[in-house]
Amino acid sequence: MPAEPPPVTGDSPTREPILCFVGPPGVGKTSLGQSIARALGRQFVRMSLGGVRDEAEIRGHRRTYIGALPGRIIQGLRRAETRDPVFMLDEIDKIGADWRGDPSSALLEVLDPAQNHTFVDNYLAVSFDLSQVLFIATANTLDTIPGPLRDRMEILVLSGYTDEEKIGIAREYLIPKVLAAHGLATDELSFEPEAIRQIVRGYTREAGVRNLDREIAAVARKVARKVAEGQRESVRISADSVAGYLGQPRFFDEVAERTTRPGIATGLAWTPTGGDVLFVEVTMMPSTEERLILTGMLGDGMRESAQAAVSYVWSNAESLDIDTKLFERKTIHVHVPAGAIPKDGPSAGVTIMTALASLATRRPVQSEVAMTGEITLRGKVLPVGGIKEKVLAAHRTGIRSVILPSRNERDLEEVPEELRRQLSFLFVDDAEEVLRHALTPPLADVRRPAG
Repeated sequence: MPAEPPPVTGDSPTREPILCFVGPPGVGKTSLGQSIARALGRQFVRMSLGGVRDEAEIRGHRRTYIGALPGRIIQGLRRAETRDPVFMLDEIDKIGADWRGDPSSALLEVLDPAQNHTFVDNYLAVSFDLSQVLFIATANTLDTIPGPLRDRMEILVLSGYTDEEKIGIAREYLIPKVLAAHGLATDELSFEPEAIRQIVRGYTREAGVRNLDREIAAVARKVARKVAEGQRESVRISADSVAGYLGQPRFFDEVAERTTRPGIATGLAWTPTGGDVLFVEVTMMPSTEERLILTGMLGDGMRESAQAAVSYVWSNAESLDIDTKLFERKTIHVHVPAGAIPKDGPSAGVTIMTALASLATRRPVQSEVAMTGEITLRGKVLPVGGIKEKVLAAHRTGIRSVILPSRNERDLEEVPEELRRQLSFLFVDDAEEVLRHALTPPLADVRRPAG
């Protein structure tokens, strides 16, 4: 008789990988997990971890308790009626902990390939082999996932979509789905490519496509009402007719409008919902002593970046062609608008330094330039993260030139080639290079800062 194959253990080469999809909302993390299950011919099980605080949700209750149940891992396998489904752990970054235990610690055994072949559910009280289950976790950010848990997963970052990708998704998937949901035929409602582009740029400035889906559905509802009222003509949505269905555009190219005066610079930031653009404003006022005021709900990281930027510009005033007496007996006020939104991160130093130098030299920042990077007291520009998300945000807001730290040049490989062709990138090592390329010539009709 042929020998039986060895049992699957934690050291077996056939163990399943533990994947973790990280990206902003609406980029298709859950849908990708469902597609993997269909491609593999396996059952798909989804478990939402958002707000889970009880360890028994993972390990189950002991049968001595009234109302005891197995953990949700075993319950999911029972529903799937198989030992090897694709098991999605949704929103793993939003798991909590309280006096009932720490579910993230209970997940360590579930997601550890060296241990999950002997997972013990408290309700079953016997070991159960989870090594054949393909676990896929999803998260918006890695910061709130405990380190030991993150170490057991293979991180796959899913960034936001470009405008062309959104248009393709809308034409191939969103519009047919919306038409079917509203009982419309393809000859009753259609969209021109420029109309979809107008919706993307003017109504849904986001990383994913959820709001794009909602706006297309809003158009479909209004057309469906007209059809129900007896209209028989086919409706074709053009770029000019979008406003008639969705109202005036909610977003516009505000970069050129904001940066017309000295003291304002455009920065790029990473958020759990994708990249974003920040406008940093700096002004100076006479006072009895030198002070620094920071407003806009800035965290400790951005506060330290602002202090370093002020120290660099002040200490290098002569080399930057700034009057050394300009900062004496002045209060420097750094403000980041949208003050109700908390902001933090180690990538605003270059932007704050540029805004302050712009104010001191009376030279506005070029309107189509955005930047990111941290600065040291010696003026060195340090690399930062989230380059792809920041570049996507710059493109969505009409930026044409991006200033990046030199050591982030390799990160551009993650940026779609289409965006790399449409944007120009400048890689810098020190602050003086930033100012040479970001500032415009002095304006004679702009008055010097107070004092």
